[in-house]
This record gives sequence, C-alpha cells and structure tokens, in this order.
Amino acid sequence: MSITINKRSTWGQYAPWLRVEHASAPPVPRDPWSGHMGVFLHHLGSGSTSDLQTEEDCRREVAGIYEDHVTGGEFEGDIAYNFLVCPHGQIYEGRGYERGEGNQGLAPPIEGVGRNEGFYSIVGMIRSEDTAGEAMLLAIRNLIHHLRHEAPRRTGERILPHSFQYNTDCPGNLHMYARPGSTVDPSAPWRGPADIYVYRTQKWVNETYDEAPGYVICPETGYTGWNTVLALTQGLQHELGISPTVQSFGPGTFEAVKNHRLLPDAEPNQNLLRIYNGALWAKGYWASQYLVGWGEDSENSLRRLYADMGLDHANVEQRYAMWPHVLKSLLRMDQFRLVPAGDAAVRTIQQRLNVRYVAGVRIPAMSLVPCDGIYSRDVQQGLMMAIQYEIGIAPGSINGYFGPGTQAALKGKGSTTLTGDLRYLFRAACYFNSPTYTGSGELAYLPADITTDARTGTHVGWLQAFQRFSQIPVTGHNDYTTWAQLLVSSGDTSRDATGCDCITEITAQRGQLLKANGYHIVGRYLDEHLVPGDDGYLGKALKPGEPQTILNAGLRFFPIFQYNGTQLDNFTYGKGYDQGRKAHQKAVEHGIGAGTCIYFGVDYDATDEDIGSHVVPYFNGVKTALAELGGRYTFGVYGSRNVCIRVSKEAGARWSFVSGMSWGFSGNLGFPLPQNWSFNQIHEYDFQPGWGLDHNIWRDGGDPGVSAIGQG
Repeated sequence: MSITINKRSTWGQYAPWLRVEHASAPPVPRDPWSGHMGVFLHHLGSGSTSDLQTEEDCRREVAGIYEDHVTGGEFEGDIAYNFLVCPHGQIYEGRGYERGEGNQGLAPPIEGVGRNEGFYSIVGMIRSEDTAGEAMLLAIRNLIHHLRHEAPRRTGERILPHSFQYNTDCPGNLHMYARPGSTVDPSAPWRGPADIYVYRTQKWVNETYDEAPGYVICPETGYTGWNTVLALTQGLQHELGISPTVQSFGPGTFEAVKNHRLLPDAEPNQNLLRIYNGALWAKGYWASQYLVGWGEDSENSLRRLYADMGLDHANVEQRYAMWPHVLKSLLRMDQFRLVPAGDAAVRTIQQRLNVRYVAGVRIPAMSLVPCDGIYSRDVQQGLMMAIQYEIGIAPGSINGYFGPGTQAALKGKGSTTLTGDLRYLFRAACYFNSPTYTGSGELAYLPADITTDARTGTHVGWLQAFQRFSQIPVTGHNDYTTWAQLLVSSGDTSRDATGCDCITEITAQRGQLLKANGYHIVGRYLDEHLVPGDDGYLGKALKPGEPQTILNAGLRFFPIFQYNGTQLDNFTYGKGYDQGRKAHQKAVEHGIGAGTCIYFGVDYDATDEDIGSHVVPYFNGVKTALAELGGRYTFGVYGSRNVCIRVSKEAGARWSFVSGMSWGFSGNLGFPLPQNWSFNQIHEYDFQPGWGLDHNIWRDGGDPGVSAIGQG
C-alpha cells in the first residue's frame, strides 16, 4: 500500500525562524528503540480544532506543537510524536521511524518493554470537543498498515490509547478506535466513523451497571448493535428493581415498565433518562448529547419515533398505553425509518399493522413491527397475528402460528369474498411475495392494488401468475391453498406432490409403492460421511445397482450430497472443494450421466451473515472442484429460501431444492420462493413404518433428474 508521509520540512517552515532548520531536519536516532509492539493513539487535548480549515492551518498547528515540546524541555528537544494525522487525512512526520517521546515513558512498561521504546505514537489532530472524520480515520488505518508491513522498523498488532495504564483523558474521542479490531485496524473490516454518542452510551452503561447481578459488559466501539441495546435493557431492569438482570426485554420487564407509569418527560430518575437517551442514540435519533436530562431534542425525537412507528404521540391515551411497546422496540435492533433497501409501500403496511393491531386492537402477544420497508420475520409474524384476528380468533388466543385453528378459519372465512381489513391483509401478503415470475420475467404486484376494493385485472393477473409459479391451482382467488402459499414456506402441506426424497434404499418393491402412490421422482444421497458402526450412521447412501432399480420402477431420481451440513463449521471453501470432488467421483461410480444436477445440502437455519461468510464460499469450492473435473455435473443447493436465493445468485447454483417444510427458519420467513426452484420440500411423514419420506413438489419444467444410467 502506497501512502504519502509529509516530511518535517512541510511544517518546519512555520517554526520560529531560529528553529526552522532544526524543525525541518530529519529526526535524530535515539536508543533504546524498536517500535515492534504497536502504536499508541493520542489527541491534542482540550478544546476544538475548528480553526484547522486549511492544510496551511494544520502545518502551522504541527509547528506550534513542535515549539511547545522543544521549549518545554521534557521531550529531548524535539516534537514528541512519531506521526501526526490532520482532519484532512494528511500524515505528517514528527520523529518518524525513530524513537518518539510521546507515550509517557514513566508509565509502567508493557510486557517489560518501555512505552516509548516499543511503540510508535500517532496523533489524531482533534481536540476533546471534536470527532474524527473518515479522512483522518482512513489515514490512521493506512499509516498503521504501513508501519506493520512496509516501514524500516515494523510494528506489532497492538493499538492502545494514551490512557492505557496512565491517568489521562488522551486520546479523547479517539478512545473508541484505540483498540485492535477497530476500524483503524487494517486487519479488521473498514466500518467508517463511529458515533461518539453511542460510544458515550456504551461507556456510561458499563461504568454504571458493571456490578449489577447478571450484567454483561458491552463493547465500547461507538457502533450500535445488540450488545449495546441489551446492556441498556439490563440497566433498565436494574433501575426498575429486577434482579438478576438478563439480556432480554421479556414479559417481566414489559410489566415493570407498564407499572412504572411514567413517560420520560415526567421521569425523575436520571439513570432512566440516560438509558432512554442512550437508546435513542443507538436507534439513530438525536437526544441529549451527554445523556443527562430530557430536553426538547429528546422529546422531539420520541415524538418522531412514535410517528415513524405509525403511532399518534399527540393522542395522550395512546402515548401512555404504547410506551412499554415503544421502549421495548427502542431496546431492540428494529428500525422504524425507511432504510435504503426498503420499500415505501411495505413501510405503509408495517405502520398500519402497528396502529390497528398493537395500538388499536391491542393483541396481547403482538409487538410493534419494524417500519423499515423490509419484509422480515418479525413483520411476517405481525401479519399472521393480524390475519388471525380478522378471521375470528380471539385476541388472547392469537400466537402467530399457522396451526389447525388458523388453517380451518382460512378455509372458511378466509376463502369467501374478502372485504375491509382482511382483504387488505390478503393483498398485503401478495405484495410481500412480489415479484413473482412468468415465462417472460418478473411480475410485480402494484401498490395501488393493496388499498382498492376493486378486483382489478392487475391483481388477478398477478395472483394467477403467483399460483402458476408456485405450482398450485390457478384460480385467481383467495382460496386456502393460496393463503397458505403466501404465508408459510411449506404452503398447503396436504396437496399432491410427485417428488420425494429419503435416506432409505429404494428396493424394487419400494419403487413400485412410490410409483403407485403418485411419485415420479425420488431424491437419494450419493454418499455418507460416517461408516457402519459409527454413532449417527444412517446407511443413507445409494447402494450399488440402486439407481437402475429406481429407473426400473418407472421413477427418476435426483442426487443429493450432504456430509453433515447442519452447522456453520461444516461450510468452508476447502470443504466445498473436497466434497465437490467426492460427489463427482460417486456420481461417476453410479453411472450418472453428464449434465446431471447434484444438490449440496445446507441443513440448518443459516443466517445472512453465515451465508456470506461460509455458505457461499463452500459452494464456490464445489463449483471449482466440478469445473476442474471437466464440468460433467452441475450443482444445485438445498436449504432455506434465503440460502437458495443467495447461493444461486452469488455462486451460480443451477437449481434450488427448498427446505419449505422448515417454515420456522428465519431464512424462510420474509423471502419469496427462489426463481430457479425445482423442488419444494413441504412435508415429512412415515410413508410406511420405518420408512420416512419427504413430500416434495416437483416443478413442471424444472430439473428433469436422472432418467438413464451409463449415458454421457
């Protein structure tokens, strides 16, 4: 990495004329010096650097620091610091690669090495009233990378604040970056500038509640996250008399807030006000800058939050009644403003769910749903509860579960001509499942069709396209099967299917039974990672001659490869590469023809983060292995809707085998059926005693599977 370090002469020219020559000269070597331990971060002390408007201002400031250090007599006659970084991102040489004197050499050594002997000193040219911008932080990050990998004297991994084991406020607001793993650490991902108010919140909540029973310290990073809001939740519990505190805003906390009966503008407990202010900062709303009190900024932000949630802050009764709900949502990571990837029509639906079913009907089990414009798991749960209310389930019995009572009501009232709120919810569900796909591409549901009572051609056309794409009866109506397909990934589990998969060997007799019961294709495993005698051995692998036995029964089959695949650690690029080669080998051994798609399984609820960090690299390994072996086989993906969508898009899976029966997976909630789905696994049952079978919808025009052995 190439960086520019401005030599001393760039600022030395601004030193008093008697010292210009010394200030501009290269730094003088001093011993002992190694610099191998890491870096200390510093700032310029109290006040503000608002006067540093130009680069000339910054150079004059460095020259002024030099003059103070030279005349002060405590830094061996030169500027104390190795490098200085200005707000514009320029790096200035001080002592450079020679020993500096700015790390407080009289403080305790670190692992036997003096602070000036073993560490570089880097000054961010801000003062206590300032925060570092992106230009400064990037420059510090690049400088640390340079010192670790390119400098004449290389440094280590430590990044410490000047205050480490030393009583000083330095480095001020750079404290939140003065640690390994922060955004200025080149070995960590770049996250951009942190939020000083979130940092103050984190620091305060840790200092205040670190001895409260059950309290978990949150990282003091300046970035919001679950650790921060859960720490604030524990602080809230402590103030309300709950002990031990726990990292959950559960029913006990909700009732304690409800029974406290005070809104922030009437709250005398200053610690509670600090928690409320800190929660607003963590949510991205402006509040009291030092957390104390409840001023106009805080009240205006709370008013804005109510409105963002769809609630009416001006309605005094609603304001009081909703406060426990609002505080619970404030102490979660839910967002209530439209996010960049959000949809305005989705946000309108979200707000309507809140105002009618939480603030209006007050369904006991229902919390405020996010209003960020993203159809997510929590929104799906809120939608389900709203539907349960509108189809006649008593509020106290509503649970968001697609159970027998809900199914029966959808087959009854839900399948009649819809009006009012139930009609709105059905069309909202359509919009949440948009786009659907036709032979010519995507088809979006129109926002205008959500709110109209008219049975428009665009509504009917979209609904028919959705039914056709999902391979359910094309009725153009709100029948039960369509409701089920809109609401849960399994859809109507009682519908007929022509596909199945199992771990059991398909003998001639079993093949005939499958055929007689309407199945046309069966999924079977190419191999098993355990051997007979091992705990957990299933004997699930295809047996020699079994593929031909399946075909002789008038069936087709599709090959599956899964070595465990039930947790994050099972997925790496290397494992994908090795298993891709093994799958190829096994497919060849069984005489499976070229062009066949082999499905590799992700058999757990992989999160979005898991998919990006492990699952996609695993499939890239599979892809590389199959390509190196001549590309005889293509690969597909088995997993949740989200897994299938992302692996298909980011790694190039040909077909998706969706684990639809795992309808509770987060990856199946708030995600549409993948465009390239070929199998949708909707139900698991005992086909015969000791023979479990997964019931799969096999898509017309999807993966044809294997219909012949030994060809190609």
